[in-house]
Amino acid sequence: MYRSAFYGMIVFILYSCSFNKTFHKPTKTDPFEELTYFEKDGDTTFIEYIETNQEIILRDNNLKVINHDYFIQNHSFLTTGGNRLNGWLLIPKNISPKATILHFHGSAGNLITHYQSISRLTEHGFQVFMFDYSGYGSSEGESSHNTIIEDGYSAIEYLNTQDQFRDLKTIIYGQSYGGYLAAIVGSNRQESIDGIVIEGAFSSLKEEARHKASVFGNFVKSGKQADEEIKNNHKPVLIIHSIEDSMVPIKLGKKIYVNANYPKEFYEIDGEHNSGLLNYSKEIANKIHKMIMGD
Repeated sequence: MYRSAFYGMIVFILYSCSFNKTFHKPTKTDPFEELTYFEKDGDTTFIEYIETNQEIILRDNNLKVINHDYFIQNHSFLTTGGNRLNGWLLIPKNISPKATILHFHGSAGNLITHYQSISRLTEHGFQVFMFDYSGYGSSEGESSHNTIIEDGYSAIEYLNTQDQFRDLKTIIYGQSYGGYLAAIVGSNRQESIDGIVIEGAFSSLKEEARHKASVFGNFVKSGKQADEEIKNNHKPVLIIHSIEDSMVPIKLGKKIYVNANYPKEFYEIDGEHNSGLLNYSKEIANKIHKMIMGD
């Protein structure tokens, strides 16, 4: 009996360590050169990098230019830990940007797999700065929970030093794990931002683990809790969550909302996990506009 209990405890510990690692599923890419390719689900995207003006041009598998209503400008910056991270700035072609969206993507993929969703906001006059965490995409380093939080702080500090961002308001927009991150980073850097948007996020690593692994989730390290950190925030908050989200239950988004200070809004939508901007970009953009205008 005691031996069984001992072995059971070992299994629990090993499983919890493994589950902690599954929160980070980076997709690596080679550093951008003149022409780099990225393949996902059988589709190939070629990334042309023009070093003279830092422009990124995307091409399909026939090398035809993929046209967008925005320019893509490549950026890189150092974190406090010394990793060089890669980022893209999406700049609307025909509209002067009204604000900067600082995007924190989810725990899987990289900026190439996430840009099509967040780029919807460029249609509504926002410029978007997105970047890959340490160990993701072509960013240096190894991913870990604490490292990625520091990456978020470093991204804000980078925006503060660049003329392209200095005169515009900054809104953090985080999706899934990035939404959890946005609540933590934004609440601790309020002097540098003007609002936080959280889509499809969980309140803590442990709560998300409980959803995915039931009793095993109790052995996952809690780390910082978004629903606790958000109590310290006094900037406007918009929380978006789908009632149909099977990956992150809507109740976890509501836990963050309950603890947030006013002004705040909970926007309940339909659709799959993190599909808000694909289905409701106009409505979300209007809510962000009201957030920064104080209407």
